[in-house]
Formats: sequence, C-alpha cells, structure tokens
Amino acid sequence: MANVNLPMPVVVAGGALALLGGYLIGVVAGPDTPDRATGVVESYDSTNAVLCLGGDAVSDQDGVNDEGVLCGTWQRPQNADTPVEGDRFRFVTMKTATSPDAESGGTVLIYGDVVD
Repeated sequence: MANVNLPMPVVVAGGALALLGGYLIGVVAGPDTPDRATGVVESYDSTNAVLCLGGDAVSDQDGVNDEGVLCGTWQRPQNADTPVEGDRFRFVTMKTATSPDAESGGTVLIYGDVVD
C-alpha cells in the first residue's frame, strides 16, 4: 500500500459534499413537521383547559365539528396569556388515539399561544 496525500481543498470539498448529501437525505426521508395555523378563539374554559377555535385555518384540522369549530384540551406554556374570545391564536394540533371500542374517536390536544 502506498501513502496517498490529498491536497487540503480536495479533503474539504469531500467533507462538504458528504454533509450536503446527509442533509438532503434527511430532508427527503425525514419526518413531516406540523404546520402552524392561526385561528380565532371562540371560547376558553379555564377550569378544564378546553379551548375552542374557529376561522379558515381551523377547517382543515382533524377533529373539527359540524359548525367548523375545533375544540380540544389546550396544552399551555408556562408564560402564556389566557385567551379571550376574539383573540388570534397560533397553534398545532394532535389527535390522540383511543381503543377501537371507545365511545369517542380520541382527544384533540391544542399546542399554541395567543398572537399579539
């Protein structure tokens, strides 16, 4: 075996190509991230943290009722302002699964905060 010395620019270019290839594979094959939507607060019950949202962006969410309102349990950050009716609210949702013999189809969890 002979020693092979590569010039430094060739080594740097090879490393950059390896990093770029790893990034592209991660973007193409990686998980989808949830899209943040902005809705309008219809109501909020602070006793059990049930938040109801309306608006155009809400109609595409899983768990919307017949009136186009999404109600679910708000998972609030520590420093979050309490939402009042009419506030704009940026959020993502997740619908939890239940057993097949359960009465309801799961619980909607709402993660987000009031937008200034």
